[in-house]
Amino acid sequence: MSLGDVIFRLIQWIILIYFFALNSSYLLFTFLSLLGLFRYRQLLSYIPYKEILHLRSLKPISIIVPAFNEEETIVESVHSLLALEYPNYEVIVVNDGSTDKTLEALISHFKLQKTSRVIRRIIKTAPIKGIYISQSYPKLVVVDKVNGQKADALNAGLNVAQYPLFCAIDSDSLLDKYALLKIVQPFLEEPFKMVAAGGIIRLSNGCQIEYGQVKKVGFPARLIAQLQTIEYLRAFLGGRTGLSMLRILLIISGAFGLFRKKEVMAIQGYRQETVGEDMDLVVRLQKYLREKRIPYLIRFIPDPICWTEAPEKLKSLTRQRNRWHRGLIESLFFNRQMLFNPKYGSLGLFGMPYYVIFEMFGPFIEFLGYLLFLFFLLIGEINSQFAIFFFILAIIYGIFISLFSILLEEYSAYHFPRYRHVLSLMKASFLENFVFRQYLTLVRVKAFFDFLQGKKEWGEIQRIGFKGRQGNDK
Repeated sequence: MSLGDVIFRLIQWIILIYFFALNSSYLLFTFLSLLGLFRYRQLLSYIPYKEILHLRSLKPISIIVPAFNEEETIVESVHSLLALEYPNYEVIVVNDGSTDKTLEALISHFKLQKTSRVIRRIIKTAPIKGIYISQSYPKLVVVDKVNGQKADALNAGLNVAQYPLFCAIDSDSLLDKYALLKIVQPFLEEPFKMVAAGGIIRLSNGCQIEYGQVKKVGFPARLIAQLQTIEYLRAFLGGRTGLSMLRILLIISGAFGLFRKKEVMAIQGYRQETVGEDMDLVVRLQKYLREKRIPYLIRFIPDPICWTEAPEKLKSLTRQRNRWHRGLIESLFFNRQMLFNPKYGSLGLFGMPYYVIFEMFGPFIEFLGYLLFLFFLLIGEINSQFAIFFFILAIIYGIFISLFSILLEEYSAYHFPRYRHVLSLMKASFLENFVFRQYLTLVRVKAFFDFLQGKKEWGEIQRIGFKGRQGNDK
C-alpha cells in the first residue's frame, strides 16, 4: 500500500468520524428537545400562561426594537407589540439613522411628538437626535439617532429603558399576543438566577397577517422559504432546546430574547465591533457571571412566539448567512479564552468546543470533503463503494433529523394547518441535501475569509413586507 493510499484512507476515516460525531450531537439535541418540549407542555398544564397575567410578582419589561430602513414592516411590527397581553411594558423603537421613510411612517401613523426628555448615557452610543412619544399610544417611545448599526441602537435603547427586564427584538418580527407572558415564565420560576431567556422563531412567509398579528398559520409558496422553514425547525426545536437543557446555550436570537437589564449594563451592553451582537452578548454575559461566581440560568422556551420574514431571494439569503457566520466567528474569537477552560465549567469544556469544531469549522470540513471527493474522482482513486455508502448515509441521517424536527413542530402549539404542508416539508427536507446545503456551505466558507479580511458590512436584505404576504394555504 502506497503512502497516498494510506493518506486517502486516513482522510476517509477522519471525515467519517467527524460526520458521525456531528450528526450524533444533532440527534442527541433532538431527543433532548423532545424531553424539553414534553416538560414545557406539562408545566403549561399546571400553570396556564394566561393566569400569569394576574400575578403581582410580574416585573415590567422594556421592549427595544432597533430599526434601519424598515418602512415596509415597521408599522405592523409596532402594532403587534402594542397589542401584547402584559400588564406593564414599554416599546422603545430606535430609528438607527434610516435613509428611507421609517421615521416618517412612525410619526405619521402613531401621531408622534418630539419631547425634551433627558436620558442618562450609561453606555456610549452615536448621538441621539430626538425622542418622540405618542398621546394615543402611551407605551410607545421612538428614539431617532445617528446611524451606528444594530448593537449601537440596542445600547441606545438600553439607556432609554426604564424597567428591570428588557426584551430585544428585530423590527421585522411579529410577536404572539401572549409572547411576553410565555417568555417571562422562567423569571418567575427562578427570579434570582434567571438572567436571559430566548423563544423559538417561526417564519411568517405564507401566513395571514392582520394588524400586526398572525391570524392564520400558512406555508411559504416559494421553495427557498420552505427550505429555510426546515432549517429553523431543526435549529430551534431540534437544537437550541437541547443545548439549553445541557446548559451550554451560547446564543439567544436577536429576533426575540428577554434579559435582566442589571447584568447586561454591567458588561456595557452590546459589543459594537461585531455583526453577531446577539450571540456575543450571551457569551460575554455568561463569561462575566462565571468570573464573578454568580449563579445564573439561561433558558430557551420551546414555544413559537416570534414570527419573522425569511429572505425569498438568493442574494438576500447569501448576505444574511454570510453575516450570521461572521458573527459566530467574531463571538468565538473575542471570547476565545473560554475555550477548553475549566474555569467556565461546561460552557468552556463543552459549549465553546462544540461551536468551534462543528459550527465554525464545520463548513470547512464539509467543503474539504467535497473537494477531495472531486479530486480522487478525477484521478480515478475513489472507492466507489465507500462514496455511495457515505452519500446515502449522509442523506438518510440529514432527512431523519429534519423529519424528527417536523414531528416536534407538530407536537408544539402551532402546527401547519394542512397535511400537505407537512408533506411539502418532508419533500423540502430531502431536497435541501442537494445544492442548497452545498451552496450555504460555500457561503459560510467565504464568510470565514471575509472575517479574516475584517469585513463588517451587514448587507441589505430585500423584504416583501407583511402586507405583501400571500400564503400557500390551500
